[in-house]
Amino acid sequence: MTSRISQITLDVEDVGRMASFWAAALGYVAERGDDGNTLLFPAAGGEPTMWLQAGAPAKDRKLRCHLDLRTTDVSSEVARLLALGARRADVGQRGDEGFEVLADPEGNEFCILHRPDPPSPPAVASTDA
Repeated sequence: MTSRISQITLDVEDVGRMASFWAAALGYVAERGDDGNTLLFPAAGGEPTMWLQAGAPAKDRKLRCHLDLRTTDVSSEVARLLALGARRADVGQRGDEGFEVLADPEGNEFCILHRPDPPSPPAVASTDA
Protein backbone atom coordinates (compact mmCIF):
# COMPACT_ATOMS: atom_id res chain seq x y z
CA MET A 1 0.00 0.00 0.00
CA THR A 2 1.20 3.54 -0.69
CA SER A 3 0.22 6.94 0.63
CA ARG A 4 -1.51 9.66 -1.38
CA ILE A 5 -1.96 13.36 -0.82
CA SER A 6 -5.18 13.89 1.11
CA GLN A 7 -4.87 17.42 2.43
CA ILE A 8 -2.68 20.46 1.95
CA THR A 9 -2.11 22.58 5.05
CA LEU A 10 -1.16 26.22 4.76
CA ASP A 11 -0.16 28.33 7.77
CA VAL A 12 -1.53 31.84 7.28
CA GLU A 13 -1.83 35.19 9.04
CA ASP A 14 -5.41 36.06 8.01
CA VAL A 15 -7.53 32.91 7.76
CA GLY A 16 -10.64 34.71 6.47
CA ARG A 17 -8.82 36.53 3.68
CA MET A 18 -6.94 33.42 2.61
CA ALA A 19 -10.05 31.22 2.78
CA SER A 20 -11.86 33.64 0.47
CA PHE A 21 -8.97 33.65 -2.00
CA TRP A 22 -8.31 29.89 -2.09
CA ALA A 23 -12.01 28.92 -2.09
CA ALA A 24 -12.57 31.16 -5.13
CA ALA A 25 -9.31 30.11 -6.82
CA LEU A 26 -10.03 26.38 -6.50
CA GLY A 27 -13.83 26.42 -6.59
CA TYR A 28 -13.85 24.94 -3.09
CA VAL A 29 -16.29 25.37 -0.19
CA ALA A 30 -14.98 26.90 3.06
CA GLU A 31 -16.00 25.66 6.47
CA ARG A 32 -14.68 27.71 9.37
CA GLY A 33 -14.13 25.82 12.60
CA ASP A 34 -14.76 26.99 16.17
CA ASP A 35 -10.98 27.38 16.55
CA GLY A 36 -10.85 29.97 13.75
CA ASN A 37 -9.13 27.66 11.29
CA THR A 38 -10.80 26.76 8.01
CA LEU A 39 -11.23 23.59 5.98
CA LEU A 40 -11.64 24.01 2.22
CA PHE A 41 -13.03 21.10 0.24
CA PRO A 42 -14.25 20.40 -3.29
CA ALA A 43 -17.98 21.20 -3.65
CA ALA A 44 -18.59 17.69 -4.99
CA GLY A 45 -16.59 16.11 -2.17
CA GLY A 46 -13.35 14.22 -2.46
CA GLU A 47 -9.73 15.20 -2.04
CA PRO A 48 -7.43 16.87 -1.67
CA THR A 49 -8.81 19.21 0.94
CA MET A 50 -6.99 22.34 2.13
CA TRP A 51 -6.57 23.31 5.78
CA LEU A 52 -5.83 26.95 6.60
CA GLN A 53 -4.49 27.44 10.10
CA ALA A 54 -3.76 30.75 11.80
CA GLY A 55 -0.57 31.82 13.43
CA ALA A 56 2.03 31.97 10.71
CA PRO A 57 4.51 34.83 10.73
CA ALA A 58 4.85 36.89 7.56
CA LYS A 59 6.47 34.95 4.71
CA ASP A 60 10.05 36.10 4.15
CA ARG A 61 11.48 33.70 1.52
CA LYS A 62 10.55 31.36 -1.32
CA LEU A 63 8.46 28.38 -0.23
CA ARG A 64 10.11 24.98 -0.26
CA CYS A 65 6.81 23.35 -1.25
CA HIS A 66 4.06 24.92 -3.34
CA LEU A 67 0.91 24.10 -5.32
CA ASP A 68 0.92 23.53 -9.07
CA LEU A 69 -2.52 24.16 -10.58
CA ARG A 70 -3.71 22.91 -13.95
CA THR A 71 -6.18 24.62 -16.27
CA THR A 72 -7.20 24.45 -19.92
CA ASP A 73 -6.78 28.22 -20.53
CA VAL A 74 -3.67 29.60 -18.81
CA SER A 75 -4.15 33.24 -19.86
CA SER A 76 -7.74 33.44 -18.66
CA GLU A 77 -6.96 31.61 -15.43
CA VAL A 78 -3.99 33.86 -14.63
CA ALA A 79 -6.16 36.93 -15.26
CA ARG A 80 -8.92 35.50 -13.03
CA LEU A 81 -6.49 34.73 -10.19
CA LEU A 82 -4.89 38.18 -10.44
CA ALA A 83 -8.38 39.71 -10.16
CA LEU A 84 -8.96 37.60 -7.00
CA GLY A 85 -5.87 39.08 -5.37
CA ALA A 86 -2.94 36.99 -6.60
CA ARG A 87 0.15 38.71 -7.98
CA ARG A 88 2.93 37.68 -10.31
CA ALA A 89 5.98 36.36 -8.47
CA ASP A 90 9.63 36.19 -9.47
CA VAL A 91 11.40 33.15 -8.05
CA GLY A 92 14.24 33.25 -10.56
CA GLN A 93 12.41 31.87 -13.57
CA ARG A 94 13.98 32.45 -17.02
CA GLY A 95 10.76 32.89 -19.00
CA ASP A 96 10.83 29.62 -20.95
CA GLU A 97 9.39 27.41 -18.21
CA GLY A 98 6.19 25.49 -18.67
CA PHE A 99 4.39 27.44 -15.93
CA GLU A 100 3.41 30.86 -14.64
CA VAL A 101 4.43 31.76 -11.08
CA LEU A 102 1.90 33.65 -8.96
CA ALA A 103 1.61 34.39 -5.25
CA ASP A 104 -1.53 34.40 -3.13
CA PRO A 105 -2.50 37.49 -1.09
CA GLU A 106 0.01 36.59 1.66
CA GLY A 107 2.85 35.96 -0.80
CA ASN A 108 2.77 32.14 -0.96
CA GLU A 109 3.90 31.11 -4.43
CA PHE A 110 1.98 28.72 -6.64
CA CYS A 111 2.22 27.84 -10.32
CA ILE A 112 -0.21 27.56 -13.19
CA LEU A 113 1.01 24.76 -15.45
CA HIS A 114 0.94 25.32 -19.21
CA ARG A 115 0.12 21.70 -20.08
CA PRO A 116 -3.62 21.01 -19.78
CA ASP A 117 -3.27 17.29 -18.95
CA PRO A 118 -1.09 15.44 -16.48
CA PRO A 119 1.79 13.46 -17.96
CA SER A 120 1.07 9.82 -18.75
CA PRO A 121 2.74 7.29 -16.49
CA PRO A 122 5.57 5.32 -18.09
CA ALA A 123 4.66 1.97 -19.61
CA VAL A 124 5.31 -0.94 -17.30
CA ALA A 125 6.88 -3.99 -18.87
CA SER A 126 4.84 -7.15 -18.50
CA THR A 127 6.33 -9.87 -16.35
CA ASP A 128 4.09 -12.57 -17.86
CA ALA A 129 6.05 -15.35 -19.49
